[in-house]
Amino acid sequence: MTAAEILKDLKNRKFKPLYLLHGEEPYFIDLVSNYVEHHLLPEHERGFNQTVVYGKDTDIMTVLNAAKRYPMMADYQVVLVKEAQDMKWGKEDDNKKSIDPVLSYLENPLPSTILVFCYKYGKFDKRKKTYKAIEKKGLIFESATLYDNKVPAWVEGYVSEKGYKMNQQGSAMIAEYLGNDLAKIANELEKLMLNVSAGQEITLKHIQDNIGISKEYNVFELQTALTKKDAYKVNQIINYFEANPKSNPIVLVLGNLNNFFSKVLVYHYVKDKTPQNLAKEMGVNPYFIKDYEQAARNYPLGKVFQVISYLCEYDLKSKGVESNAPHGELMKELMFKILH
Repeated sequence: MTAAEILKDLKNRKFKPLYLLHGEEPYFIDLVSNYVEHHLLPEHERGFNQTVVYGKDTDIMTVLNAAKRYPMMADYQVVLVKEAQDMKWGKEDDNKKSIDPVLSYLENPLPSTILVFCYKYGKFDKRKKTYKAIEKKGLIFESATLYDNKVPAWVEGYVSEKGYKMNQQGSAMIAEYLGNDLAKIANELEKLMLNVSAGQEITLKHIQDNIGISKEYNVFELQTALTKKDAYKVNQIINYFEANPKSNPIVLVLGNLNNFFSKVLVYHYVKDKTPQNLAKEMGVNPYFIKDYEQAARNYPLGKVFQVISYLCEYDLKSKGVESNAPHGELMKELMFKILH
C-alpha cells in the first residue's frame, strides 16, 4: 500500500491493530504518523486513549503494556511510537519452549488498540519474528527514497492536491535545486503557495521569487550556457556565484553538473534515440530531451568523460584536497576546462 492508500483507509475508519511504518524516506512515515496523532481519535478522546512515546525514552515491553489496556469510553485507543528505530526492542528468544511476551502480543493484538511503530531512516529487519508477526496481523509500509527522476512528478502531484498547477519546467527546477528531500520540498512549496492565489499556475517567476533561485544566475542557466558553449554567459553566472556563495554553494553546483553530464553520457550510449526511449533510459522528462541532444552535439563522448573527471577532481579540491584556492577561483578554472 502507498501512504495515500493508508491515509484513505484511516479516514474511512478502516483500522489495523498493528502498523509498522519503516524505510529510508521519513516524509511518508511522518505523513501517516501526523494523521494518526492528530486525527484518528476525536480530540475529547485523546486524553485517556492516546499514548505517544519516543523510541529513545521507552522499550518494547512498556509499549506493549500500554497496548494491552482497554479504551475508556471509546471504541479504540492509539499507541504511537515515534522514532521506533531508537527503541530497545529486546532480543528474540529462539527457544521454542519459552513464551516470548512480545510475539505473544503481536500474534494476538487487542482489536481495540491501534499500535503504530514509526521506524525511520532505515529498513526493519524482515528476518525477525516481530516483523513477520506484524505482517500477518497488521500492516507494514516501507517508505522508500524517491529517485531523482520521480521527484518532478511528485512535486506536480503535491501542488495539484493543494489546488494549484505547475508546469514541467517548474517542477524540474525545484527537483534539481532542492534534491529529493521531500520534507524540505514540501516545506518550500507550502511557503510558495502562501504567495500564489489558489487555483493559479505556479510559474518559474513564482519559484525564483519565493525559493531564492535567481532568475538569470542559477545552476539551470549555467547548464544551459554550458550546453550552448556560451562562454560569456558562463562567466557571468560564475561571477554571480562567487559574489553570492551562500545562495550557490559549490557542492550544489558540482552535484547538479555531475548529474547533468552523467545523463549526457547516457544519451551517447542509448541506441534508440526516440524521445520516449531517451526519456526512459535517462530518467528525465521528455520536455528536456532537446537540451541533452544539444549538449551531446557540443560534447562528444570523449569530452563528456573528461568533463565528469574534471567535476570529480574539483569536488575534491573544493574540500581541501591538494588545493586551498577559494571556491570562486576553482569554479572559474573548472569552467575554462569544460569549455575548452
